[in-house]
Amino acid sequence: MNVNTRKIVPISEANQNFSKVCRLVEKEGELYIFKNNKPKYKLIDLEQDNEIRMTEDEKIDFVAARILKKFRKAFEELAK
Repeated sequence: MNVNTRKIVPISEANQNFSKVCRLVEKEGELYIFKNNKPKYKLIDLEQDNEIRMTEDEKIDFVAARILKKFRKAFEELAK
């Protein structure tokens, strides 16, 4: 895996300075978050990424599906 060093951020910095990391992602299009000196996560700007093209409705559906999956039990309790 070849990674541009300008696109690398340690996980501690991503945790403490997430808004700064987001600005870097907006500038570079993607960023790699390293954990224990190894690439662990890839953060991408969905609007800039060539691999993922979604309409605004698709983006909302994507996020909603994740939220529903994660909190399904809570939503079921609320629906009672």
